[in-house]
Amino acid sequence: MAAKYDLTPRIAPQLDRHLVFPLLEFLQERTLYPDEDMLKAKIELLNHTNMVDFAMDIHKSLYHTEDVPQEMMERRAEVVARLKALEEAAAPLINFLQNSSAVQELRADKQHNLQLLQERYQIGPDQIEALYQYAKFQFECGNYSGAADYLYQYRALCTNSDRSVSALWGKLAAEILMQNWDIALEELNRLKEIIDSKSFSTPLNQVQNRIWLMHWSLFIFFNHDNGRTQIIDLFNQDKYLNAIQTSAPHLLRYLATAFIVNKRRRPQFKDFIKVIQQEQYSCKDPITEFLACIYVNYDFDGAQKKMKECEEVILNDPFLGKRVEEGSFSSVPLRDEFLENARLFISETYCRIHQRVDMGVLAEKLNLNYEEAERWIVNLIRTSKLDAKIDSQSGTVIMEPTQPNVYEQLIDHTKALSGRTYKLVSQLLEHAQTQAAR
Repeated sequence: MAAKYDLTPRIAPQLDRHLVFPLLEFLQERTLYPDEDMLKAKIELLNHTNMVDFAMDIHKSLYHTEDVPQEMMERRAEVVARLKALEEAAAPLINFLQNSSAVQELRADKQHNLQLLQERYQIGPDQIEALYQYAKFQFECGNYSGAADYLYQYRALCTNSDRSVSALWGKLAAEILMQNWDIALEELNRLKEIIDSKSFSTPLNQVQNRIWLMHWSLFIFFNHDNGRTQIIDLFNQDKYLNAIQTSAPHLLRYLATAFIVNKRRRPQFKDFIKVIQQEQYSCKDPITEFLACIYVNYDFDGAQKKMKECEEVILNDPFLGKRVEEGSFSSVPLRDEFLENARLFISETYCRIHQRVDMGVLAEKLNLNYEEAERWIVNLIRTSKLDAKIDSQSGTVIMEPTQPNVYEQLIDHTKALSGRTYKLVSQLLEHAQTQAAR
């Protein structure tokens, strides 16, 4: 079951190869797949990078040997020689950048800087290009810190906008891999600004850039302190939500999770439920299905079953299942928050659409025993806007009839459906008239 909901095969193609490693490490730790398959996947990935020493170590683990194939040895010699050649080509510029008094002469004006470098230090476009190639090679070798520094310096001198954007993607990947979440978030926002304002060759190209950005952002949003709010701010923007719905519906798992674990109920939540309703047949994910059970179908037995699946999904998702070690104790904070809020969603909605609720039935729906359910509902009445009281003698929760009942909510859904149908018919008529006019 766990591997059935693993999104890595869909997410990996949208990431830089190096960003796939943390996902494979997580899956290997969770033993979702046979260990041999994971080691083979790692070697396959490493064959397309310059991390030859790492590839050799994995080869030794996989085949239980101290020997490595001849082609690996040759590849290592080739990488070392290429690194040396690139270092020599970029050396004049690197030496300049290490001279702090010389660097102080640079200004915000790139043309002035290029002129200064050419006239005073005989550093021209060839050396600037060599710095980019050297930075890129350092990244491929797994030296993310050096790559991030050189890419930053390259962007300060580069006048080619496409190359500058490419360097920014590289810097973002390096900061993610070093887990520098604050800096990574800054680079992510820089990239978003460029993607939203740049003119692309085709609209499809722009959509693809947005999809890449959202996939890369998952590393940041589920590690940064303020990430759960920021993922809603990014993914829920029309242009980004459209890109998700048309090209990457699996990302709805992460947006749905952010909405569920957010302490403050977001005003956009209602609109997001409409998206869940539209996608409920095309996007089969326990977390989005959980929301559909409660807010679209009012299926509380279904929601209860989905909660168990959601827990499994969170534990085995590389972004959601992050473990926190405290001494010998290990926990998955997001799992605990999710279950807490999921129960809140069920009980709040269930109570709102029933005038009298049996505490035993509610306990069952929440996967709690009777005493826990009673404490839960007392807390819910105290902290939420739920207008209700508990009748301890009959063991029921009695609702005040001021809340809109399920029938009113169904009428609202029907109105929305009628509106969509009307819009669709109008479009069809318009299309038919256009065809007739031809």
